[in-house]
Amino acid sequence: MSTTNTTNLAEVARQAVDLARQKGASEAAATAIRTRDVETQWRDGRLDKVSEATTRGLSLQLYVDGRYSAVSTSDLRPEALERFITDSVAMTRVLARDEHRRLPEPELYQGRTLVDLSIEDPRQATLTADERQRFVRELEAGARAADTKSAILSVTTAFGDTLRETFRVSSNGFEGGLRGTQFVASAEVSAQDPDGRRPEEGDYALARFFENLPEAAALGRRAAERSLGRIGSTKGASAVITMAVDNRAAGRLVSMLLGPMSGGAIQQKRSFLDGKLGQKVGSGLLVLTDEPHVKRGLGSRLFDGEGITARPLPLFEAGVLRSYFIDTYYGRKLKARPTTGSTSNLSWKLGSKGQEGLLADLKEGILVTSFLGGNSNGVTGDFSLGVQGFRVRGGKLAEPIGEMNISGNQMDLWKQLVAVGNDPYVNSSMRTPTLVFEGVQFAGV
Repeated sequence: MSTTNTTNLAEVARQAVDLARQKGASEAAATAIRTRDVETQWRDGRLDKVSEATTRGLSLQLYVDGRYSAVSTSDLRPEALERFITDSVAMTRVLARDEHRRLPEPELYQGRTLVDLSIEDPRQATLTADERQRFVRELEAGARAADTKSAILSVTTAFGDTLRETFRVSSNGFEGGLRGTQFVASAEVSAQDPDGRRPEEGDYALARFFENLPEAAALGRRAAERSLGRIGSTKGASAVITMAVDNRAAGRLVSMLLGPMSGGAIQQKRSFLDGKLGQKVGSGLLVLTDEPHVKRGLGSRLFDGEGITARPLPLFEAGVLRSYFIDTYYGRKLKARPTTGSTSNLSWKLGSKGQEGLLADLKEGILVTSFLGGNSNGVTGDFSLGVQGFRVRGGKLAEPIGEMNISGNQMDLWKQLVAVGNDPYVNSSMRTPTLVFEGVQFAGV
């Protein structure tokens, strides 16, 4: 991870912390940010939008007389910054006291290793407008090439690239800077169903390095196939049946599981996982680690948002809950050692088969390709989600299904995990593989 070209951000952050201390803050932390975004959008054979923007900002955490506030500004002129900090310190003085609000203990900053995370691609600085436009044109061409029945109504494609730089300074000794690039390509395709419906689906890719994006035509084709595959979709019969979840969609289920693991949810008794550390809450196939040092990982980092040194964190081992996501504030409230306040990259213990092999083993069931709406109760673990996907018959994909729901409780669902694929979804920091659950309640006709 490079820290080149963060010098002026470092100076802004240092000056902000110094000013805050001069104005009366007992402690302060500042994070200066600069982001450059370029986006190109193409729609039905025409350039639809081109935009480029560079933004800068500063976020500031102030600790004043036992009181705390978090403020931000985009005006980094010295005179404006001084006035902003003066007003912010004065405002903080009138807030309620909170004895748990302090900067992290300095020992939590220690042990940082200079791992080469490789999250900045120098190619981002040299991409031309012609290259970006060629990519979105090829995305559309790939999508339309998949349409053998002239069913496609519209194709919208987009390509974007971002360089994000941050530098954080804390008054009790932390300094650290990050630079990273990100590239995203997408295609949205709407089609005409003979019954009058207009199914719309798409696909996208996300990567730290431009070279790790798939070929534009192949990505466009996958987007079209997802949309065309919805033609003729019907509501399936209600059943308790085996469910395979596509790796792209499985992140929704994992988010429902990880949210109640936050320190805030635990401390406020809003989590069905409260008191479950060391207990088996999933099948033996649920083996999951938070891994911050993945090379080119979308969530890779050397330290978290508070400056706490990033380390691998075991979350589940053979279905046993091992850790919560605890920042320093809730760590003090819970009298627990902080781990980190948020995820980085998820690392799974993968199986030996891809989705095709898993479906062959499944024989009869439903492959869920996306979740639509629904909700999950973090307190009880109860959930109900709309789904669409395909019926699986004889181990092969059959008719498309939609307008169905699954429901249950997470404490049951994760114990019903019976297979994990070898196909982590690289377009997300969750990197979810295909997951298979037995005995899931589907509601249809």
